[in-house]
Amino acid sequence: MTSTPSAPDGRPAALTRELAASGHLSDPAWHTVFERVPRHRFLPDPIWAPDALDEDQWVPVPRSDPYWWDNAYVDAAVVTQVDDGKPAGPDGRGLLPTSAASQPSLVAGMLDALGARGDETVLEIGTATGYNCALLCERFSSRNVTSVEIDPVLGEQAAANLNATGHAPRLVVGDGALGVPERAPFDRVLATVAARRVPAAWITQTRPGGLIVTPWTTGYTSGVLVRLTVGDDGTASGPILGDAGFMGLRQERVTGGLWDFVDEDAPGVADERIGFSPALLSDRDPGRDLVVGLLVPGLAYGRYDGPEGSGEATVYVYDRAGSWAVGEFVPGRNDYEAHRYGPRDLWAEIEAAHTAWEAAGSPGRDRLGLTVTTTGDHRLWTDHPGNVLGV
Repeated sequence: MTSTPSAPDGRPAALTRELAASGHLSDPAWHTVFERVPRHRFLPDPIWAPDALDEDQWVPVPRSDPYWWDNAYVDAAVVTQVDDGKPAGPDGRGLLPTSAASQPSLVAGMLDALGARGDETVLEIGTATGYNCALLCERFSSRNVTSVEIDPVLGEQAAANLNATGHAPRLVVGDGALGVPERAPFDRVLATVAARRVPAAWITQTRPGGLIVTPWTTGYTSGVLVRLTVGDDGTASGPILGDAGFMGLRQERVTGGLWDFVDEDAPGVADERIGFSPALLSDRDPGRDLVVGLLVPGLAYGRYDGPEGSGEATVYVYDRAGSWAVGEFVPGRNDYEAHRYGPRDLWAEIEAAHTAWEAAGSPGRDRLGLTVTTTGDHRLWTDHPGNVLGV
């Protein structure tokens, strides 16, 4: 342990140079913004680190520890809250990360995706520490930035951080999924939380021609970043830009694992044989996984390998709503023993989604885009919005 340094010793500038060298800060205006906003001023005391003795728990690390400073200026996310502010593990440990300071390179990419001129009005969903909000204030001016945070304690901490660094955006404590209608319409909406369903309020509160930049996830795979342009007709559509692993909107959280939802001894389990290979779910393809995740809502899966060298596997799929299925993969076969339970035939849905992906030419994720319709439907397309998959 060492005493807390009185200054960051040039670390903000060093991190900015690192981001520029890696190609994440190509816009000179954002480069200047990152230099002006010291990340450590927005990190709490303590932050949280993985427990070396138990990977499922988190331990607090005070600002007096060198680890705290090392992580303040590394290109990685920093966990800033666990268990919604009430550590639920033994001896003050945390069990579930519930807020974080995002990875700086990802922050830079999301800000660049806003297509900023500098005079736009911006709504940020998820104030968290206030760091991202401060970056927005530096580029767009505080008067043009509104930020909403669902957690009142985090909101209070962010307000203090922003005030201490000379930023004065409009801060709101409330449900970010509802936006901030009294300040609408906005030219840009930027979410720092992942949405399974892009909220309608984000679209209706964005001017036609405005942009929504948000992490999006089906829940089946990790999140991706989408940039949606709002149309005159109230739809929002745009490309998938890349990976974006973020914590989700609190109302969309899912808890529990495989064995919380699968009971192979339950009465009414149906035996069958399927022609779709269960092992395909383990052959991860980013494009196919997005399609399957959207067309088979709520899908989750788990795999248990057979004896070493056999290539055999038992694959489970479930939806956390009462339906599950299991398939027994054996190399060299063209049909497989399976069992299913509940109202949905998950293997049939998965096969139909896989077929739709193949029919579209097996597109990679870089060819996919998302449209959210006026009725809230989410549709993936290939190359342009007219090529919708699965319809």
